[in-house]
Amino acid sequence: MRLCLAGIFILIASMTGSHAQIVTVTNDKIDNDSVRRAFDDGPYFGLYKDNYFIFGCPVGQRITRENSNLKFQISISQRLTRSTLPLGTYLYLFYTQKCFWNVLEDSFPMTDLNFNPGIGLTKPLFVKGRYVGKVSLIAEHESNGRDGAASRSWNRISIAGSIMIDPQLLVHSKIWLPIVDGSENRDILDYCGIYQIGTAFNSPSGRMGLAVNLVKRKGWNLNYNTTVEFNYRIFPRDNQYLFVQYYNGYGEGLLAYREFHSTIRVGFVIKPQRFSEY
Repeated sequence: MRLCLAGIFILIASMTGSHAQIVTVTNDKIDNDSVRRAFDDGPYFGLYKDNYFIFGCPVGQRITRENSNLKFQISISQRLTRSTLPLGTYLYLFYTQKCFWNVLEDSFPMTDLNFNPGIGLTKPLFVKGRYVGKVSLIAEHESNGRDGAASRSWNRISIAGSIMIDPQLLVHSKIWLPIVDGSENRDILDYCGIYQIGTAFNSPSGRMGLAVNLVKRKGWNLNYNTTVEFNYRIFPRDNQYLFVQYYNGYGEGLLAYREFHSTIRVGFVIKPQRFSEY
């Protein structure tokens, strides 16, 4: 298992030419030609969301075998079309896998493994010749691959958009039409939400980043699942960062989506060149 995971991350570390790496910045200006070339010259196979290994425990508690775990995420994308589709869109296949691994317990059990494949159309957005972001229409499935009372499964038709305020600041949002087909998680919207909003900031040098993501749970109350992330690149030319993630809310993993967690974890992350997907 350890050799397998190491091999996966060596592969991911080499895939830094994904569709997420679409922006070249020169003198704080976005090179629009590089954006168009990045979309047009595909197909691409590379990073989609952040790929990370992080370890931690609930806030305010000391680390024990029972309350601590390692959380890791692997996320990739594949562009499926070489030519531009109608309305200037491109077709992508997405896949994200998230795991909670109790590495302090005997036999290192993986307690929750979540699978999230999807397929979608992405359209880059330009205003007066300036690249400002993109919008995506995605059909995605998420489940934990288990049966019986432990089974969790749902589907979403999502519309996601991101706008670059400037080369260092991004705002993004995503709203979905849920199709809940899992008999054991009919109330999943009460915990895993109905839409999300967020923002991400990178320093001008690209060495430091801060991101906040809010997922609105079902209901009229101000009830959000909150994720705050900080990353720092140690070596200027590398694509690996020290990573701190704080999660507060429900639905962090599918198996225990009804349980509230306030957890901080530390580790490392492999990121797309500019801004990640959420």
